[in-house]
Parts: sequence; C-alpha cells; structure tokens
Amino acid sequence: MNVLIIGAGGREHALGWKISHSKQCDKLFFAPGNAGTAEVGTNLPIDVNDFEGLRRVCIEEQISLVVVGPELPLVEGIVDFFGADKLLQDVAIIGPDQMGARLEGSKAYAKQFMLESGIPTASAFEVNSTNLAEGIEYLRSAAAPFVLKADGLAAGKGVLILHSLEEAERELKAMLEGKFGAASEKVVIEQFLSGIELSVFVLTDGKDYKILPSAKDYKRIGEGDTGPNTGGMGAVSPVIFADKLFMEKVEKRIIIPTMEGLKKRGIIYKGFIFIGLMNVQGDPFVIEYNVRLGDPEAECILPRIQSDLLELLMASWKGELGGQILETDDRHAVTVVMVSGGYPGNYKKGFPVSGLDATKECVVFHAGTSIDVETAGVKTSGGRVFAFTALDYSIESARKTVYKNISKVQFSAASYRKDIGEDLIAYKK
Repeated sequence: MNVLIIGAGGREHALGWKISHSKQCDKLFFAPGNAGTAEVGTNLPIDVNDFEGLRRVCIEEQISLVVVGPELPLVEGIVDFFGADKLLQDVAIIGPDQMGARLEGSKAYAKQFMLESGIPTASAFEVNSTNLAEGIEYLRSAAAPFVLKADGLAAGKGVLILHSLEEAERELKAMLEGKFGAASEKVVIEQFLSGIELSVFVLTDGKDYKILPSAKDYKRIGEGDTGPNTGGMGAVSPVIFADKLFMEKVEKRIIIPTMEGLKKRGIIYKGFIFIGLMNVQGDPFVIEYNVRLGDPEAECILPRIQSDLLELLMASWKGELGGQILETDDRHAVTVVMVSGGYPGNYKKGFPVSGLDATKECVVFHAGTSIDVETAGVKTSGGRVFAFTALDYSIESARKTVYKNISKVQFSAASYRKDIGEDLIAYKK
C-alpha cells in the first residue's frame, strides 16, 4: 500500500515514522516533508494547499491512503475535493469534510456546537466590528483574567489571556482591526477556567471511535509557563490525573455527545478529533476542538501506540473501526521541543545542525528542518526545529533520557524548556 502524508512538521514525521513500521506500507511519500521525513520516505515539493498537485501525485504514485497532518487543507476542503473527483473517490483520506473542519476553523462555530450538544464548556460572547460596544460591556461585566480567541486559524497563537480590563479592551480592538489578519475579524470572549489543561485524542470512522493516549502540552515559551504562546514546547503522556474516573466523565459528557452532534448535522468525519480540555476540580470542560492530531502531542502519543496505525486508519476510512483493538504502551512518554532563538517571534533560519548521530534511547522527530544541498547535512528551516521523545516507566526517567540527548544536538541560538513534565511529577507526589 502506498501512503501520502500531507505536511512538513514534527507531527507528520511522527505519523510517517509510525506508519513506516506497518508491514502493509509499501511506499511512503510526504508533501512537502522535511529532512527527517526524507529518512523514512520520499519528499515531494508540493504545498499542503496545492490540491491539484496532490491529486496528480495520488494518481501517478497509485496512493491508497492520504493522511492530512495540518488543519489548513482540511478547513479549505481537501476531503470534499477528493470526494468530488472520480479518480480520487477510492483513495482513503483521513480527516473530516469541510463542514466538520469548522470545529477547528471557527471558534464561534465550535462553541455553538458544544452548547447545542450539551457539552460542558466555558460561557462566551461573540464579537465583531458591528457589536464592539457590546463586547466591551461584556468584558466589563466579567471577571479577570479575560480570554480572547480569534475565530479563525491563527497558527496556534490566536488566544490571549489578559489580566487587566484595560489591556483586554485594547487587545480586543487590535484583534478586530487585524492583529491576526482575517482570523480575528471575529473574536470569542470566553470565561476563564481555572484548572489543569490536557488533550484527549479520538480516532473515529463516523460511527465508532477509539480513545488514543492522553497528553499534556506546554504552550508557553518560558519555563514555569511564562512568556508568549507557541505552537507547543513539549508534551507528556499519559496525563497522571486523567485516571479511569476522569476519562469516564470525558467519554460520557464529551466524546459521546460530540459524536452524536456530528451525526445530527450530517457531518462526514473519518479521522482524528483533538479535544482540548480543562480539568476543573475533577470535571472536564472543553476549551477547543482541533480536527487533526496536535503537535507536539503527536510526537508524544504515537510512540505509545503499539497497534498497527496503518490498519487503524484504513479501518477508520472503511467504517470498520469498531472491530479494531487499540493497544498502548504502559510507559510514560516525554517530548521536549528544541526551537530557534527568537521563536515565537522573529528568528533566523539556515543554521547547520550537529550531534544528531549521538542521540540514543530517544526518537528525534524533525519539525523545522531541511537538507542543505551543498553539504547534504541537516539545517534549520523553522521556529520549532526538533521534538525529542523518550519512553520509560516513570516520568523522571523519561525526562532524564530526553534531556541527556537534547543536550547533544546543537545549532546556533538553539533553546528549549528545561521543566517539561516537572509539574506532573509534583502533582503525583
């Protein structure tokens, strides 16, 4: 079976790494991929949103399965594009149709979906340029801190948590005036929920579902969760406080109503559902939906899945997921992301990387890398450059392995958080 993975980051490298272990995988392609994906498959110079280019390679390379890594092609309707093409209708594609992708593409739509489905979530108020005055009044009636969310896709950076009313009013106006481009033409003001965040992942065929390993992501650039938000600086799986009782609540109050809500709306959904949660004194509340695997959570949870991922994905496409068994590794996984200096702001690219060959007992997923055509070596090409993942029977041991290995890899102005997982160790104690 020939497989195409769309995307160029650590999530796509992790998906390819896992799928490459399947005996059913004959050829593996990435569009466009990175230096790491080139080690497990063939990179193709096709943009994730070049639907015609993706169509052409699917036909030429006799692709049987397409896995869509990032959210943008899903929101732009790639699943619908495949379904409308006679030559692509038999190609399995993992991801929701365009209507289903609105769960991530529009925060306002997702909020309405949750409310109509009876899913526990924070109260909210929708604001655009026509009702700014009402939005200001809503802020003034609310308690700090204030949460502002750009309605559309903002590369993981469209959520602001502000501690003063003056700052919240100023940022609301800035967002509506284009701070995040078209993504913040509409803004959702949301009640702040106090608790501990975690992510739950579901693979579904539209009827049945499998709950994948949970993970806790670390969004802020600085240790102690300080500084601006990033795409993610690390992750830990499983999440200690997501015990059997908590996960039963998640399934009953959130996953099942989500599936029922999708069916009620006639949404075709064959793929991953990422549910961002807040544990509020033992009760789960939904913060957001994503319609694909998270990054770097994918690099953390996929190594813990022992079942054949390719078989699971094909079962999802065929509507046969209910007959599959999901087996997971009992060990803890810790993922730490190495980033370029200046990220998530301005940063430079093109720095040569050394020390990759010295890493052991650790999987290194490439996120922002490319191959230097002159030296054939690896160089940086993004803000998040690598995700290092180690598994062990305790968080402490997995952290030790990760940090021992990440210190061996070097490039100019490289940095990483040194406290990933520390809070969960403290929580356990």
